Amino acid sequence: MRDVEAGVLNAIDEVETVSLLAETVGVPSVTGTDAESELQHRFARLLTEAGMDVDVWKLDLAGLAARPGFPGTEAPRSEGYGVVAVTEGEGPPALALQGHVDVVPTGDLAKWEGHDPFAARITGDVLHGRGACDMKAGLVANLAVARAIKKAGVRLARPLAVHCVISEEDGGLGAFATLARGHTAQAAVITEPTSGAIITANAGALTFRLEIAGRAAHGATRHEGVSAVEAFWPVFEAIRRLETERNRDVPDLSRPDLSRPGLFRGDGAPYPIEVGTVRAGDWASTVPDLLVAEGRLGVRLDEDPAAARAAFEEAVADVADPWLRANPPVVTWPGGQFASGRLPAGHALLDEVGRAVADVTGVRPAEAAAPYGSDLRLYAAGGIPTLHYGPGDVRYAHAPREQVELRELREVTRALALLVVRRCGAL
Repeated sequence: MRDVEAGVLNAIDEVETVSLLAETVGVPSVTGTDAESELQHRFARLLTEAGMDVDVWKLDLAGLAARPGFPGTEAPRSEGYGVVAVTEGEGPPALALQGHVDVVPTGDLAKWEGHDPFAARITGDVLHGRGACDMKAGLVANLAVARAIKKAGVRLARPLAVHCVISEEDGGLGAFATLARGHTAQAAVITEPTSGAIITANAGALTFRLEIAGRAAHGATRHEGVSAVEAFWPVFEAIRRLETERNRDVPDLSRPDLSRPGLFRGDGAPYPIEVGTVRAGDWASTVPDLLVAEGRLGVRLDEDPAAARAAFEEAVADVADPWLRANPPVVTWPGGQFASGRLPAGHALLDEVGRAVADVTGVRPAEAAAPYGSDLRLYAAGGIPTLHYGPGDVRYAHAPREQVELRELREVTRALALLVVRRCGAL
């Protein structure tokens, strides 16, 4: 290892990094809330203190919504901010480290140990709290790298960029706005949780809304009506059949090969369809005349989202039920619309990240794909080769047990530091 690499690694302050993660988890930056903006401004200040040139701008929400390729949103918001920091150096950034500041809502507080999801509780070598792995540990790792470079006194030959974005959880508005502003890089690493693997491809996810009609009647004479709840059941069964069909013959690969359809090791349903919310009726003793269900449709790698939407709409329309034939379900597509995305086959970034990780951990990381949508597809569509590598296990994301191993935070930070020095070069 070269002296400059060792100097940057030695400059990483692990205690400070853990403390910063706890503070960051303590900001309740739920998508669309004021705290989301608060955290953006906090990271802008921290990146400025790390010696970077920081661009902070207020998003033109109406203008972005009118742009081609707008990814959609789900959370109501009155404002949003972009934050991009860049080091000195010639030409466009050789690398961007990207992370989102927003987190999903907490759910039932009684399900959280201690009942405070934002308390950043540490037990042993694990930090618990909403956003711990998705993805504030990754955000903090990005900042820790920038701080270490400054502390070590290293001048990079080519710029490093750090992108902090909002609204990833509900569609990717922040990444979309960052690219629309003209920020770019020759490659990008999104520090989403990857459990030590390198994620080179994402499936997509489209938010759908179903409206199922019924016919109201008094509950005492329910046979005079048609329950929208009962009418929904054959639609739900059709959705489950479609899920099985869309996941048939998905390979369980034993080795990386981006020329094949996927890299979904051990995942029998990498393109799931799930109904997340169901609302019906407005009175306990009335047959419900409307059911509204919302959910997400998995998009296969390289599949046109329009084709995925058409397959879903066809499956719903083909339900063989006399009531539904006369009263067809209404399908709309509000909210986030994640296409799939992947790193170009053979791109050098995969090997560069793999070597940096191996030099830190002693183990060459596996390559895989993820069944969820992310900002990767927006960066890839914008011509920026992108992959995921970050601390945490996605199985803890969005759950009341959300947590991150601090060992992973340390290892990822060190691997990213090596990657930055090697890809950007040092003067």
